[in-house]
Amino acid sequence: MLDKPASVLRLRERLLDSERLMEETGCYDGITELTLRNEDPLKFETLHTKLRAYCVSAREMARRISASPGVREVGEMVVAIYTPEGDAIALSNGIMVHVHTMSRFIKWMIKNNYEENPKIREGDIFANNDAFIGTVQVPDVMDVVPIFHEGTLVGWAGAVCHELEAGGITPGGDVCLAQERFTEGLFVCAEKIGENDEIRRDYVIRCERNLRMPIYWVLDEKAKVASCIDMRESVKQLISEIGLDYWMKVSKEFIEEGRRAQLARTRQLTVPGIYRGHTFYGHVTAGKPGFQLLGDPDWLYNIPIEMEITTDGKITMDFEGTQPWGYHSMNCTPAGMDGGMFVTLTQHMNFEGLVNDGAWMATELKLPHGTWTNPDNEMVATATSWALLLPAYGVFQRLLSRGFVARGFVEEAFVGQVNSPMIEMGGESQYGTPFGMAHFECAAAGSGALAIADGLDTAYVGWNPESDMGNIEVWEQSMPMVYIGRSIVPNSGGAGKYRGGCSFVSTWLINKTSHLRLHTSEHSSRVFDNSGMCGGYPAPTCQKHRAVRNSNIHELAANGEPLAHAPGIDPDVSDYEKNIGGDHVLVEGPYITSPHKSGDIFSHSYNGGGGYGDVLERDPIKTAWDVENGYLTREAAIQVFGIVLKDDAEGYPVADIDATVERRAAMRKQRLAKAIPVSDWIAAERGRVEKADFAPEVKKMYASAIKLSSRFTKDFSDFWTVDAKSIFMPGAKP
Repeated sequence: MLDKPASVLRLRERLLDSERLMEETGCYDGITELTLRNEDPLKFETLHTKLRAYCVSAREMARRISASPGVREVGEMVVAIYTPEGDAIALSNGIMVHVHTMSRFIKWMIKNNYEENPKIREGDIFANNDAFIGTVQVPDVMDVVPIFHEGTLVGWAGAVCHELEAGGITPGGDVCLAQERFTEGLFVCAEKIGENDEIRRDYVIRCERNLRMPIYWVLDEKAKVASCIDMRESVKQLISEIGLDYWMKVSKEFIEEGRRAQLARTRQLTVPGIYRGHTFYGHVTAGKPGFQLLGDPDWLYNIPIEMEITTDGKITMDFEGTQPWGYHSMNCTPAGMDGGMFVTLTQHMNFEGLVNDGAWMATELKLPHGTWTNPDNEMVATATSWALLLPAYGVFQRLLSRGFVARGFVEEAFVGQVNSPMIEMGGESQYGTPFGMAHFECAAAGSGALAIADGLDTAYVGWNPESDMGNIEVWEQSMPMVYIGRSIVPNSGGAGKYRGGCSFVSTWLINKTSHLRLHTSEHSSRVFDNSGMCGGYPAPTCQKHRAVRNSNIHELAANGEPLAHAPGIDPDVSDYEKNIGGDHVLVEGPYITSPHKSGDIFSHSYNGGGGYGDVLERDPIKTAWDVENGYLTREAAIQVFGIVLKDDAEGYPVADIDATVERRAAMRKQRLAKAIPVSDWIAAERGRVEKADFAPEVKKMYASAIKLSSRFTKDFSDFWTVDAKSIFMPGAKP
């Protein structure tokens, strides 16, 4: 045990001592009593409110400095204040996933003796985007500055922006073709990039020479540094008012209070026990240029999750049985998984009170070594880690919701977030200059349903609760494409008593460029990665990209003839094919082909959320409104929901209540006629399991999980009463 006072310990010693005290006492930094809060709760709460106000104010100021439409329009930024040891005390709104990843970054520098070399001095600026040090993916670039008071390190201020271009093998930030670290783009590995509050010129030169569009990255760096300096000066002023000793104590108590508040909220809202959930992710790349998946172009990811809630309120998430990491861009790191946990907690449980790293400390993640959640090789790529991270935490949201419903808090239940397919591009801009960027309108997908209401239409993603798609005109200023349509995708929300939120589709005309590379990522194909709850259906996830090369749209427009502004609702023939001449292209899943040029047309759609409850209990009147406004087709209304519609005198759809009652009664009889006992179904399926009568991707999925996890092998074998290893890995040693 260290017996020196904290004020004279080296920074690394202080961090290790804090971790030891947490291990020994179960309380952050060994704080077993919230002395300052108990002495003066009003002062305690007021101080934390001030700190949060500092963070929010600094973020809003920085957003107005930023050049990036991702930051200004969508709000892809977050700032936070940390203890000297790197634990988050207070944070702003925004992309809160990165609050704890910044904590990991600070702690990494401390544990690697940055205090000695390159030294931590007042006015220094450190940056990082290495996911194995502390972030989610390369475009998530974080800056931190130390806060000193009269020569003593008293904290850190940190800020993160998601950059729209990272310099990878494909333009943009979510580099879909990255299959190893070396193709992801410009890495900044816990570097000191500035001194005396000024970013180093050599660092700026490196950015300018390694990025397709460095203006976003460089000006965002200045915006982040400005926000950090603003928070630093506010904290120093606060310390001068309350005293250094009080600050050092109260900042730690804030975190311990946050830990206790999270435990209390979990005890209040959920029922202790073990919850299990499952989801999948389908990766379809066969025949697409650039993908090299070692003979496995189409891959199915298995994501089983076991969540345990103890009687004291601790939440543990166990990913045992998931897939190994691979030579693709969808791997994650423990930092990214921590970030997913943090952003989920701040939205669904700890949305009031002292939200900080204390909430994260009330949880535990079990990430099996060698899986995509925790690779045993730091050379793997993590460029599109959200592709698997989002479905995983969608399961977490549904598991939490089961606990809410079990406790009686039905209004808290939420079917969960969805994956958010990304479109990125690069080449020659409309101004004749090189460019590259990610299009962040994906920040406005459809959400899962609630247990009391429909999901949000085009207004939610799990990674940024603010969810703003941005103005069309702003995006058009930054990319050589002009919108010719942006519309709701009918039937894109999962069906249920309450339907999932619908997604939208954008259609662009490539404009004023002879070379535009388009590619998309984070699509799940042929399987559902976001299920429903309590009888609700999943939302469709199979992406179909449509393009028209060498179109005649300019001639059509000149002649005043009708144009197509969306794919339309005909599943066999799109409106593009009906109205526009040219070479029509249809691609499933990720889109990556030869470059486009002016006059070509391209469409990209996003994901809707899963539904909640029995489809036959949906409100017929609300469904008629959905059909009238394009959220649902008439065919889906009657075939899925059993709701019969007729037209009123003005031609608008209205529910035929009597016909609907009759239709639904017939549908319930059909259900009963088809129903079989679960035991009979299991017996029949067991025959398929014994023969491994599955698609090739399913066989590979089970084989890889069984090879990696003895527990998953046992659970599978016990459930089906088979020898899983002999079925999926014949010839393997027992």
